[in-house]
Amino acid sequence: MTGFPIAHEGMRIGLLGGSFDPPHAGHVNITQAAFRRFRLDRVWWLVSPGNPLKTRGPAPLGQRMQAAQTLVQDPRVVISDLEARMNTRISADTIAAMRRRWPGVRFIWLMGSDNLVQFHLWERWQEVAAAVPIGVLARPGTRTAARHSVAAKKLQRWRLPLAAAAGLADRRPPAWVLVNLPMSAHSSTALRLVRPDLRDPP
Repeated sequence: MTGFPIAHEGMRIGLLGGSFDPPHAGHVNITQAAFRRFRLDRVWWLVSPGNPLKTRGPAPLGQRMQAAQTLVQDPRVVISDLEARMNTRISADTIAAMRRRWPGVRFIWLMGSDNLVQFHLWERWQEVAAAVPIGVLARPGTRTAARHSVAAKKLQRWRLPLAAAAGLADRRPPAWVLVNLPMSAHSSTALRLVRPDLRDPP
């Protein structure tokens, strides 16, 4: 959607940020698992204007937004261009702006375990961990690497057991849970290799 999403005080909302270049079934699987495991009311897909950790720019934002809207059928999932509208480019700034705009909403930052592996490379990643609880969902081949990542080690004292996942939104950050899921081999990188046309404007 364009414009700002609607959120009410007390809502539990998961934030799944990324390039979504292209969006795929793996994103949907993580989203549906997050609803179940973290008892969320909504999940917002934050389609980024660009990823500073990637050397090549993504497909046009409008194209990725449209592809995500076509893929997702669950009305609880909101496809948003918030970062472009708020003029933020890093997650720490995006989260800070969102917390100011929706102070009573219980946000959870969602990420695949592959992102936890490189989380320490994010600019001001510690601010993200200090601002919102983090729900980490297992991705193929990175479960062990995620547990032993730089960020995981630095945040080890705030890691919660799986039994606490359902109440993650109510936790005061820093707080995080690593949830094991049935594996999905989908990735945007692999899809672009198989379908390079997905990078081309419509």
